[in-house]
Amino acid sequence: MPFNAGLHQVEVSEDVRGARLDRLLADALPDVSRSRIKPLIKGGMVTLAGVAVTDPSRRVQPGESYEIHLPEAAEGDPEPEDIPLEILFEDEHLIVVNKPAGMVVHPAAGNWSGTLVNALLHHCRDSLSGIGGVKRPGIVHRIDKETSGLLVAAKNDAAHQGLAALFAAHDIERRYKAVVWGRLYPPTGEIEGSIGRDPHNRKRMAMVTKGGKPALTRYRLEENFSDIAALVTCELETGRTHQIRVHMAHIGHPLLGDPLYSRQKKSRVSSLEESRQAVILAFSRQALHAETLGFVHPVTDKPLKFEVDLPSDLRELIAALRG
Repeated sequence: MPFNAGLHQVEVSEDVRGARLDRLLADALPDVSRSRIKPLIKGGMVTLAGVAVTDPSRRVQPGESYEIHLPEAAEGDPEPEDIPLEILFEDEHLIVVNKPAGMVVHPAAGNWSGTLVNALLHHCRDSLSGIGGVKRPGIVHRIDKETSGLLVAAKNDAAHQGLAALFAAHDIERRYKAVVWGRLYPPTGEIEGSIGRDPHNRKRMAMVTKGGKPALTRYRLEENFSDIAALVTCELETGRTHQIRVHMAHIGHPLLGDPLYSRQKKSRVSSLEESRQAVILAFSRQALHAETLGFVHPVTDKPLKFEVDLPSDLRELIAALRG
């Protein structure tokens, strides 16, 4: 059901006797989230027999007829920008893109323009029906600015809620390719441990014993480049901030080029030709690429799976490591 501004009437039947008002309206208007409906109730946008009802927890009774006024979706604060996007899939509910390294996902201090959200606002335009009553793409997961690869965004509340539920239940397939320092052994494994803010450096995350959120990363070796580095596939069971970067650094294999969790180790490449050294040491972003994204479409229930090749800078890095 698309987002329709205007007046909607919801009748209470016997089978929903005693239900909360906000739940009744959310069930009757599946494209409008319960979190969106609550402030509308409190703001006097819901009436019973012409009288405003402002308590979201009110228990409804059979025979009652509620009217809810849905205002037009407001424009989002970020400005639409005509930024090229590599789109792998798009329908009326969601869009899947291959984000380039260097692009911030969501506007924030220091990055108010040039973000993926700015680009999506321009590309999607009128197909955005309002996430939480605002015309904006629904971002349910993010990848770091300098990480390349796949990301899905919602166009409406129904898709947004559905995707959020999939991520919360860990029902999303997410695999990354990473290049890490050192020869990786054993060739497969799991890294488990809570991740929270580093108490000594607020810009970093860290494995913590108190607080934090549980995190699990599975890894598989793809190729060792002598003792210098390794190409690894990482699969996320959870999706914490900097999860792969923190977990791989924790086991002694930080990502090449990672400005927070690694240092370029010139001694490791000193035996290589100068041209190869130059490529490896000049790699200035974390060597991480979101390669695979799979999930069940939250509205159509169709299984979806996407894969994208490594970008050119990572291919050049691997070529230099291989020699």
